[in-house]
Parts: sequence; C-alpha cells; structure tokens
Amino acid sequence: MRHRLPPICCLPLSRRNFSRSIAALALTGLGRAIPASEKRLPIVDTHVHCFAGTSDARFPYHKDGPYQPEKASTPEDLLDCMKQAGVDFTVIVHPEPYQDDHRYLEHCLDVGKGKLKGTCLFFAGRLNSIREMTALVKRQPGKIVALRIHAYAPNRLPPFGKPELRELWKSAADLGLAIQLHFEPRYATGFEPLIQEFSKTKVIMDHLGRPLQGTPEEHDRVVKWSRFENTVMKLSSIPTKRTYPHREIEPIIHTLVRAFGPERLIYGGGWGEGSTGESYRASVEGVRSFLPGLSVADRARVLGGNAARLFGFS
Repeated sequence: MRHRLPPICCLPLSRRNFSRSIAALALTGLGRAIPASEKRLPIVDTHVHCFAGTSDARFPYHKDGPYQPEKASTPEDLLDCMKQAGVDFTVIVHPEPYQDDHRYLEHCLDVGKGKLKGTCLFFAGRLNSIREMTALVKRQPGKIVALRIHAYAPNRLPPFGKPELRELWKSAADLGLAIQLHFEPRYATGFEPLIQEFSKTKVIMDHLGRPLQGTPEEHDRVVKWSRFENTVMKLSSIPTKRTYPHREIEPIIHTLVRAFGPERLIYGGGWGEGSTGESYRASVEGVRSFLPGLSVADRARVLGGNAARLFGFS
C-alpha cells in the first residue's frame, strides 16, 4: 500500500523547525560569516512565513486554514534576524492559515520598507478571486511577486483542466506575477499544459518539487520540467535522513542542479518562530553546502542573485 504524506508544514523538518535542525551545522564551521567573495550579489531568502499568532485579534486566521500557529513570527523579528544573518531581502510566502485574506501580508510589507516582498493566495473559480488579486497587486505596487497554487490535499485540489484555473493563471500572468506551485509530484501532469501555454510566465516549484512525497518516477516528471525555460526550482525545506521515506536527498539535489542549472535555482527557508541570527545564517550555509560543484559566482546566483533579478530587489 502506498503511503501519502502530510503537507510539508507537518513533516519532521518543517519550514518552522528547519532553522533549528540546520543550526547544528554552525558547530562544524558552517555558521561562519558569508564569505566576502560571495557577497557581491545579495542573499535573498525566497521562502518565509510570517504569522500574527492567535493573540492578535487584528489578523485572525481563516476558518478554512489547515493549521493555526499559536505563536507569532513577526516581520520585526524577521528583519532583525536578517540583519544578523546577512540576508538582504526575503519573500514572504502568504501562508494557508490566512487563505485569501491578505491583511497580515500587507502589514508585513508595510513594515518591511523595501526589504520584503510577498506572494498571494487566491483560488480558481472562487467568486471575486481575480478582482481581489488585481486590487491587491495595485495596492502594493511592485511588492506582490507571485500567485501560489497548492495541490497536495485530495479534497482541496485546483480545478485541473477547467477554464477557471486557466483564467486565474492568465490573470496572474497579465499582472506580471510568477506562478508558485506547492504540490505533490503526482499532480504535476495537471499543471504541465499551463506551464507550456504561458511560456513567458515564470513558474516556481517549491521545496525541490517535494521529491520525498512521491515516487522517484513521479518526481522525475518534475525534474523534466527543466526543458521548459520558464521554470525555476526552489531549494527549500530540505529534509534530513530522518524524514520518511528516508531516501538520500543529496543525489536528488545534484540532479536538480544538473537539470535546471545555476541560473534557474533559488534558495528559500531557514527562518521561523524561535530562529536566531546564528541559526538563520547556518541555514544559508546549509544550502550552500549542497552546491559544492558550483563556482563561487554560481553559488552566489543561487543564494540570491537569481531571486533579486526575478523578483525585482534592487
């Protein structure tokens, strides 16, 4: 019988505890300051979640959110950790607990003063999604960089093959947004026609394409998306050997590096509730350690140069 895993936020090495796990790398010397030779380009973390927590009545979680973090992870804390860790810019990925209510994201962007940009979350076929997405982008000019689409829970899949999904995708493309996909590999076929049709719109795959939440054959289809020039792979939520099904992750990352090349890889993750400047810096170094075959210049592109260009950070 085939096992289906929980969403990435529920895995042992989740986006919220990744920084704690990777912080151990600091003890081996990986927590050192970012080398000056690699600081010619900015460091850009493209995968951060901020939460107001359950005690801030101004920003309630949505009733349909799949989880609700009790503790806050605020933009003020993020900016402080960024300064300590040498991270120049971040992209706040609007998290599912808020669904299509973006009030807290807008608060974060206001606090960020150019250091932070964000993604949005709207749903195909839902009344007013396109109108509200357009209004959000206009209220936050230059700060909303992508529309995120989820496909991992069987009861909450996008309407594959239907006009509603195409209309939402097209509207995001017309607004200049990238499409950011968070999906299990078994759902890759549903997205492929739109990736091909809207070939001028960047498509970002979160969390390595979630290789451990599908078979090697299913994930190979995601790897082969590298043939589409508009695809970008995100090195984020990198699992450890303790993560089921206990497959080695390094060979998978090396395959992605070979397939997409350093010009279509971006880094994300390592900050969350409880993070420190040291643990955040160590998470950047942890990702760097998976890129030994790249030149100094190419590692710098993966850790920030590509994202700075893609998302318009100056």
